[in-house]
Amino acid sequence: MDFEIRKISINDELFPESLKKIKKPPEELYYCGQMLPKENCLAIVGARTCSKYGTECCLEIGSQIAAANLTIVSGLARGIDSFAHFSAVKNKKRTIGVLGTALDKENFYPKENLKLAEEILKNNGLIISEYAPGTKTGPYAFAERNRLIAGLSLGVLVIEAREKSGSLITAANTLEQGKKLFVVPGNIHSLLSKGGHALIKNGAKLVENGEDILRELKIDYLPNIIKSDKPTLSCGEDEEKIITALAENPLDIETLIKLTGLPANKITGLLAILEIKNKITNLGDNIFCLNRQ
Repeated sequence: MDFEIRKISINDELFPESLKKIKKPPEELYYCGQMLPKENCLAIVGARTCSKYGTECCLEIGSQIAAANLTIVSGLARGIDSFAHFSAVKNKKRTIGVLGTALDKENFYPKENLKLAEEILKNNGLIISEYAPGTKTGPYAFAERNRLIAGLSLGVLVIEAREKSGSLITAANTLEQGKKLFVVPGNIHSLLSKGGHALIKNGAKLVENGEDILRELKIDYLPNIIKSDKPTLSCGEDEEKIITALAENPLDIETLIKLTGLPANKITGLLAILEIKNKITNLGDNIFCLNRQ
């Protein structure tokens, strides 16, 4: 990542005010992008190996939060973190990535998210680290950075977490800092739901959409996510068949062919059209979900 890496100290006027108040505040930060001393943020964290359901929830709620002009904070890791950042950049909104490694290209992790980091910076975003360029870090650093993710934010949303995961460390930091903790519920039979459901049982707020979070945070941006500014584009009969099939769950192309009765050569073109119309999103590996906002 060939971006300009700058350093800022805790005494600098641009240093984030919210980080000065946490336990063990960083004395200095290294960063790329636009540093703002004050802004309203929501952190979104979750499983690195997330499900199709978790991905869809992340993209949907993340887009709603971004539309409400809250800055999404996450750890630029694989899985939910990546989709949280993507939900912001695809809507041309600011997002903040907090690394557990140094920012230089040799140490940046994971390498496959270098392109995502570029997109974050193109949209006036920010990438920060406690570690000077060239520093080698270990697993401890990812646990340490979680206090920064919570510290930057008004609250933290957990989407899919196992019983022992880094997301639960972020959740603990959130509660320790007196911040709001939110959880998207999952399948009771899934191991990816166990950590989040335990948080709900212990007082975290169950949420189903961005509105639930914004109301709890008393953020007065609800009209921005209830009414989209995007024009409504009509769909043909075959397009509607695909939309109906995707109403409850993300599906792959083979399943869509079976459910809709449409031939493979036709459904591929229809999916491309629906993506252009912003009706659906390709989650990767030709698995598609509805854009619900």
